[in-house]
Amino acid sequence: MGIDSLFLYSIMKVTDQLNRTMEIPDNCQRIVSLVPSQTELLVELGLEDKLVGVTKFCIHPKGLKYAKTIIGGTKNFNFDVIHQLKPDLLIGNKEENYKEGIEELEKQYAVWMSDIYTLQDAKSMIAQIGVITKTEKKSTGLLEAIQYEESKLTVQPAKSVLYFIWKNPYMVAGSNNYINDMLRLNGFHNVCNSEDFSRYPSLSGPEITELNPEVVLLSSEPYPFREKHKSEIQELVPNAEIKIVDGELYSWYGSRIIKALQTFNTFGNKQ
Repeated sequence: MGIDSLFLYSIMKVTDQLNRTMEIPDNCQRIVSLVPSQTELLVELGLEDKLVGVTKFCIHPKGLKYAKTIIGGTKNFNFDVIHQLKPDLLIGNKEENYKEGIEELEKQYAVWMSDIYTLQDAKSMIAQIGVITKTEKKSTGLLEAIQYEESKLTVQPAKSVLYFIWKNPYMVAGSNNYINDMLRLNGFHNVCNSEDFSRYPSLSGPEITELNPEVVLLSSEPYPFREKHKSEIQELVPNAEIKIVDGELYSWYGSRIIKALQTFNTFGNKQ
């Protein structure tokens, strides 16, 4: 933070979801977002003008990344570009960003980090970002909209599911992650939600067959599964219903939560 900033702004202490305390200007003017879903959230909160840097993966809202400075990817920051932007706040995420890059940025800047495992964690993140960016009114409205959609969710007999995120090797959503919680909300039982599996386990063909899920969901991201991939999975689990799904609905934990819950409410575990 430059000397000029100290004269312009008062300082407040904030704590992030990693339970780290830092000092930031009371009214941040230059924000860099290191995570696509949180970039979309910041715009939803009315902070587009204060958002000076985003990643190359920040594709929502449409066209935003072409109007902002690209600071690299979520796991490979361009530090020279970030330094030129002179941010007074960076916002990242423990899982989506890389430890070494965050530690380097922390030497010079306030880096507020989220840590998301459940919908409740995501709601807490939205509330906290509302506080630190002075957008409490909009963040409260967003949370009320999320709560409304969540209250409409109906309890259904849970179908067993396997949610694929990668190919070569096959990787799926396991236990203790945000995708797993969203599957639960959509009326699914994740067959890899147990202590026997890591957060994102790799599976062989025979292991997939043995798990024998009723439903297989092939996510559109991070691996871009398409209709052409369904046949090879069907050979492994011939009795399963296989669907291509919008990965953003299961893994983006910002304002897109509303669209996700609306989709779950409309289709339930028929998706």
